[in-house]
Amino acid sequence: MELLKGLAYNLRGVWFGIKNPLLLLLGLIRFVILIVINIILISLVLNHFQEIMEFLWQRPDNFWGAWLWKLFSWLLSLLLIVMASFISYLVSQILFSVIIMDQMSRITEAKITGQVQEGQKTSWLKLFLFLIKQEIPRTILPVLISLFIMIIGFLTPLGPLFAIISGLISGIFLAWDNTDLVPARRMFPLKKRIGLLKKSLLFHTGFGLLFLIPFINIIFLTFAPIGATFYFLDSQS
Repeated sequence: MELLKGLAYNLRGVWFGIKNPLLLLLGLIRFVILIVINIILISLVLNHFQEIMEFLWQRPDNFWGAWLWKLFSWLLSLLLIVMASFISYLVSQILFSVIIMDQMSRITEAKITGQVQEGQKTSWLKLFLFLIKQEIPRTILPVLISLFIMIIGFLTPLGPLFAIISGLISGIFLAWDNTDLVPARRMFPLKKRIGLLKKSLLFHTGFGLLFLIPFINIIFLTFAPIGATFYFLDSQS
């Protein structure tokens, strides 16, 4: 049930963002940034994919070995494309989008409740630095965990299983990156915010599943702050 709830909130956010002109404009700005960085990273992956495959596993001469090599090649290319999408999202987050995300969340909260609740009044510069400070661990942590799991997967026969686990963990953390916007803005302690994540892992898994679909995941990542804000406000009411 919580899994489906996560999916529903993500889709709800996309639809709400498309219907609202200001949210749509902010979402399109994030979308363009994500697309540009995504294209650059995927191009790098595809241009060097053959070298990566030769480094990991040179193509066998026998029929079954070649068949397994092709299957592994397909899975690896899919995994690298997904990871390129994730990394492009993280890079755009830290360098460009953290303020846009916060604004999308604020607009959504104002439309739902009529006001934006904050932990304390502060200057724009302090708020920006605070958002950057919050964003770095939320974006870097999932990448490090996912890469660690992928490396373990490549060193064991259970590579495909570890690839799935890695993707799910990345999806959970990317979902939390959005559901944590309102608690962080209200200055909730980090320990409490992590506690909120632990209590709703199935929800965050469902919310993050749509982030695992190559190419169209950019759309869901773009409008994710909206659905995540809906979820947090509903869960606190």
